[in-house]
Amino acid sequence: MLWIMRFSGLFSAALVIIVLSPSLQSFPPAEAIRSSHLDAYLRFPSSDPPPHRFSFRKAPVFRNAADCAAADVDSGVCNPSLVHVAITLDFEYLRGSIAAVHSILKHSSCPESVFFHFLVSETDLESLIRSTFPELKLKVYYFDPEIVRTLISTSVRQALEQPLNYARNYLADLLEPCVRRVIYLDSDLVVVDDIAKLWMTKLGSKTIGAPEYCHANFTKYFTPAFWSDERFSGAFTGRKPCYFNTGVMVMDLERWRRVGYTEVIEKWMEIQKSDRIYELGSLPPFLLVFAGEVAPIEHRWNQHGLGGDNVRGSCRDLHPGPVSLLHWSGSGKPWFRLDSRRPCPLDTLWAPYDLYGH
Repeated sequence: MLWIMRFSGLFSAALVIIVLSPSLQSFPPAEAIRSSHLDAYLRFPSSDPPPHRFSFRKAPVFRNAADCAAADVDSGVCNPSLVHVAITLDFEYLRGSIAAVHSILKHSSCPESVFFHFLVSETDLESLIRSTFPELKLKVYYFDPEIVRTLISTSVRQALEQPLNYARNYLADLLEPCVRRVIYLDSDLVVVDDIAKLWMTKLGSKTIGAPEYCHANFTKYFTPAFWSDERFSGAFTGRKPCYFNTGVMVMDLERWRRVGYTEVIEKWMEIQKSDRIYELGSLPPFLLVFAGEVAPIEHRWNQHGLGGDNVRGSCRDLHPGPVSLLHWSGSGKPWFRLDSRRPCPLDTLWAPYDLYGH
């Protein structure tokens, strides 16, 4: 039985439609989510001390349905029936990563068939994950920050300069060769649909799949120096580039390895160091290499921007349309806003997946 919260009025109806019934997700949720009836959920006992920073409750165990393909516990990472998901783990976003994993398991029809690949640059996180999810299929991979430290340039927000943000560029090298496809997810999101649906995305001849947003002003992702120099802007010749968010991607690692896209991305990062062709962290190199060559995925799989912009982190509404994944990209993260008692309305959709505290 999925979680039900007693909100009044229209908010309750919208929540049930979005989270409880994926089959009903054609309902346009953006209008229905707006509500001020959040007091009951956000009322914290003032006398209770805050939990330890790294204290997480043990997640419930979720079992595969009877019609799921067999996923033998001892079969290892190369089992062809597995769904592979990659997520980064660090102390700053650990609470978000754990909520993301919890949401995936809760809504998956075959949770025991999901294998998680955790990318870390810090120690002591594997034991915490295993204690929170005792039966989780997982492997932890160390990503050395020194690999990219000299390639990273300053960004509009310091959080975008962290080396672990660039670990997704190296998934094809870090993961086992038998892992031919992976879903990469950011740490500031929750999945409210069966992850297997995203896994089945047809990539065709493309290396990555992601929701595209062709109405966005693509020119703003690069500096005037980039657009005025044919050596750089010529990269898009023959393409119709559209913005896509790299926080949700289905990646063909086999094709990535064959072409050598990691080296291509590194070359653009080297150019950035000398010519300052963009301002936004790890996103622009992906746009340079893949924009206009992306297998389209429904927008329902990345309702992004819920964290506001990269400076103020203001509240946002959902985009019109059905929802399978809620993504708090931007500077406002739901766990910080909930703890500060100044949440946005949509932050309460993240809260039921939060395992932080006793």
